[in-house]
Amino acid sequence: MSNSVNNACAHAMSRRSFLGMLGIAGVACVAGLGLTGCDDGSASSAAVDYNSMSLDDIIAQAKEEGAVNSVGMPDTWANWVETWEDLSSEYGLEHADQDMSSAEELAMFREEGTDGTKDIGDVGQSWGPTAEEQELTLKYKTSYWDEIPDWAKDDDGDWIVGYYGTISLMSNDATVSNAPTSFQDLLDGDYNVCVGDVTAAAVAQYAVLAAAYALGGGIDNMQPGYDFLKKLAESGRLDVSDASLARIESGEIDVCINWDYNSLNYRDQILSNNPNASFSVNIPTDASVQSGYCTIINKNAPHPAAACLAREFILSDEGQINLARGYATPIRDVELPEDVAAMRLPDEQYGDQVQTVDETVWSGVCQDMITWYQENIIPILG
Repeated sequence: MSNSVNNACAHAMSRRSFLGMLGIAGVACVAGLGLTGCDDGSASSAAVDYNSMSLDDIIAQAKEEGAVNSVGMPDTWANWVETWEDLSSEYGLEHADQDMSSAEELAMFREEGTDGTKDIGDVGQSWGPTAEEQELTLKYKTSYWDEIPDWAKDDDGDWIVGYYGTISLMSNDATVSNAPTSFQDLLDGDYNVCVGDVTAAAVAQYAVLAAAYALGGGIDNMQPGYDFLKKLAESGRLDVSDASLARIESGEIDVCINWDYNSLNYRDQILSNNPNASFSVNIPTDASVQSGYCTIINKNAPHPAAACLAREFILSDEGQINLARGYATPIRDVELPEDVAAMRLPDEQYGDQVQTVDETVWSGVCQDMITWYQENIIPILG
């Protein structure tokens, strides 16, 4: 979202809703997917090994293609706007985006087949392997491959995480006298805690996972996270509505569990409107989790070289700094300009308590979580 990235939950929910995991069933593999690119006069993108091409050749082809069409990468999310502007000014690429959820991106790639209209998408990390399994992706590692952690990429460039977030606690200092710094603090407090809709929102589901780790469990033992929700619900302190900027700014929400890039962005937006406001943002000291968003290149991209060049730029120092200006954490260890580094939480908040997520099992855990929530929390909330 330009420099006020992640601007609003409207985008956060419409773009990033987990759709109750329904998309996993909805993106079942379809037999007979074509293996060639769009019939637009260009070479078949799937028939070209872009990993074997030089970057100069990719740039030359991208300039000839002249455009890159994205899905789920709007200007107002993770500061994509500066990346698209840079690609335009440096390489002459025109850009258009269609905002949609991760599940919808995969569905579009699949349903359009060899008549693909989109080149590149940005999906939640768990969707990268799904796209690869369904043979929807074009492989491209980029020149930064060796700098990408193993957990953030597949084996040959079908998907690569560009940035990630960490579960954080954002509290309103006007209504919460002692800002919570742990999940145990949340249980011990007397204020409302906005977790969000566990049946639909990815961030709410990751929040429960973080609570599970903090309180003695983990991805293979979610019961402590479930107990966390139940205790808050039984005490009347569980808020399951969207954590919109308007609700936070109005004081309706005391504490919100959210990605750090959303929390920091919301805080700065509120302060720009009201310099007297005060909000604390902390990474929980007892446990947190991080998860990323990865680019996938459409196997049937109409502008395959431009899509590869876009991924190359996203992972470059300039592209990573653009994402950091959107409050996201770059996947590469790049030196941030002083003004960008000042936007972030201190590095010491991100310690060993921050867990990565085994995305290969996460979708099944989420399905079980949704069922448990429907059976145990919704009746309490009435």
